[in-house]
Amino acid sequence: MPWEFDTERPIYIQLVDYIKWMIITEELPKGSKLKSVRELAQEAGVNPNTMQRALQKLEADQLLYSQRTSGRFITEDEQLIKNIKREFAEEKVRTFVQSMIQLGYKQGEVIEFIQSWMEE
Repeated sequence: MPWEFDTERPIYIQLVDYIKWMIITEELPKGSKLKSVRELAQEAGVNPNTMQRALQKLEADQLLYSQRTSGRFITEDEQLIKNIKREFAEEKVRTFVQSMIQLGYKQGEVIEFIQSWMEE
């Protein structure tokens, strides 16, 4: 089943984000072997060159590493994964808070809203 993409952003960036998400949620565990470029591209429904570009970006970000004849693997660097997870969380919070402000909520009301939601 092809992955879903937004027409507003480059597909390779969305692939990078999706694979990062799979790493931080441990859908792709630390140290695990990644599928081949062709398999991932077919699964995502994209051109292999686009997937290759995304994987190269993830390697440059040190979330993946290559072993010459064995393929690509997920980093085992826990701190790096925690940092990426925090970046994702900060972006989600930023988007949420901006939306709440646009709806007319004040800071205290946003905090109250979150607290009441967490208690449910």
